[in-house]
Amino acid sequence: MSKMSYRDAGVDVEAGDQLVDWLVESKATSPRADQVVSGIGGFAAVFRAQFQHMKKPCLVAATDGIGTKILLAAHARRYREVAQDLVAMCVNDLVCSGAEPLFFLDYYATSKLEPSAAKEFLTGVRAACDSVNCALIGGETAEMPGVYKPGDFDAAGFSVGVVDEDLMLGPSRVAIGDHVIGVSSSGFHSNGFSLLRRVFEEDLDEWLEVLLTPTALYVNLVLELSKLKRLKAVAHITGGGMENLPRVLPQGTEVKLIDWAWPEAFIEVQERASLTREEMLKTLNCGVGLALVCAGNEVAAVEATISKFGHRAILLGRVEKSQGEATEARVVY
Repeated sequence: MSKMSYRDAGVDVEAGDQLVDWLVESKATSPRADQVVSGIGGFAAVFRAQFQHMKKPCLVAATDGIGTKILLAAHARRYREVAQDLVAMCVNDLVCSGAEPLFFLDYYATSKLEPSAAKEFLTGVRAACDSVNCALIGGETAEMPGVYKPGDFDAAGFSVGVVDEDLMLGPSRVAIGDHVIGVSSSGFHSNGFSLLRRVFEEDLDEWLEVLLTPTALYVNLVLELSKLKRLKAVAHITGGGMENLPRVLPQGTEVKLIDWAWPEAFIEVQERASLTREEMLKTLNCGVGLALVCAGNEVAAVEATISKFGHRAILLGRVEKSQGEATEARVVY
């Protein structure tokens, strides 16, 4: 065999180094800069823990990906929207416990590193992190020819936050009679795309703008409501649709869902795929990206805050004692 370099095998280490240099040089400051001891460029990032304002600080961690929505981004060669999806899928999970995001790391893998595509993606990651006061503290870029086809890529995200244990949201705070209020989604978010790609495969380009609309970031809304002690629990409506709601309900309770007006794109999917209402609600968010549980006397204030942050409040139901012999928390369709 003749002499062969790593670059000949399809991996350009220098291109990766240049991307890291660009990322460091193109951002002078970042959220929580006073707590980032060592960030992008080293073998590991170092973050200074400063939680003196909390009695019992607990670290909260979340990780997620973009799912097969990433295939649409590769098809359209549009990367910034799914970059926000990546951040949102992680930090929206974190905030369900009432945690404020501290820092985020990403993993970006592709067949061959294209600097323009990677820069667009990382610009989107950083913008999403900035908007929720979360430091982009590190990450990894990998060229993997043979694993990915030319033009394909994948990404994963990892985020860490902090919450005071005594103020943590969750099922233990929820009581019978509490109200469940939905927060409008920005679209399909980043779930159900194995189905959606098939539903729209004949006219995909006509639906790209709708399909690539990024997942809404709910962190600032939830943190404001949590700070005011208006919330008891929060459910991020992701894969599995409304089946995410029982995860924040105590055993022996149920929520009977009230009908609401779905955005037109969801109605289009239901008609094309011939799905029942229950099948839709167990698959897609159907216009609800987050479900908030609060006491009845907080409903008006919660709805006003949702509106203040540019979302629509949707009454989903009330927490009730389960009927029959059911012991597990559930949603009744």
